[in-house]
Amino acid sequence: MNTKTFLIFGVSKGLGKAITQYIPAEKDKVYGISRTRPDYLDERTQNRHWIAADLSHPSKATNDLKEIIGQQKIDYLIYNVGIWEHNAFSDSYNFQDNSQEEIINIINTNISSCILMIQAFINNLKLADNAKVILIGSTWGLDNHNGKEVAFSVTKFALRGIIHSLRENLREHLIGVSILNLGYLATEYDYKEPVESIIEQSNGELIPLQDVLEAIRFILSTSKASCVKEINMPAMKDKNM
Repeated sequence: MNTKTFLIFGVSKGLGKAITQYIPAEKDKVYGISRTRPDYLDERTQNRHWIAADLSHPSKATNDLKEIIGQQKIDYLIYNVGIWEHNAFSDSYNFQDNSQEEIINIINTNISSCILMIQAFINNLKLADNAKVILIGSTWGLDNHNGKEVAFSVTKFALRGIIHSLRENLREHLIGVSILNLGYLATEYDYKEPVESIIEQSNGELIPLQDVLEAIRFILSTSKASCVKEINMPAMKDKNM
């Protein structure tokens, strides 16, 4: 059996947890990265490894992770990281209330670490037969959204710049580079909750995680002859777009 190796960032909860639990096959190797240990990863599982990393310190986090993983093959790198302002997505949001330290922390975590991590593991991706890089973006990174959150939006626009330029760097190696620009997610519902139940309880205003995982599965299923550049996925009732 051709086992795959996943490098997944942001695995402690929400979408990252769902990706880690339900995308890799049982025999695949997974390196899950987060600041705090996930409560669902059993240390006794040989092919599921948790690595602690504080992505607000990009250089240290990248160097530490590279030392642990070394020259192992990586088939799929999934950067599912996105922090936002303390007052984001609320009526109380005011850009002037965000400190310099908060803004820098958002940029380091969402963007600086992303760039350095991908750069560090390009040679690992080259070892795979059909490698993919998937970034989890946001509708806050799309043109003409009506959100006010400046720092968060800046970083999500930057992710789109990464995937377009990175594709040109990795084209000769046939490494696919994609971004999923997601709207509001139903992260408070368990993945095993029926989709229809999630839609009913959220009044259809949130995207079930099952839909996002299907999009990821589609990207991973494509051959190295094609590249899925962007998938935009707002909720049907999302008026932000």
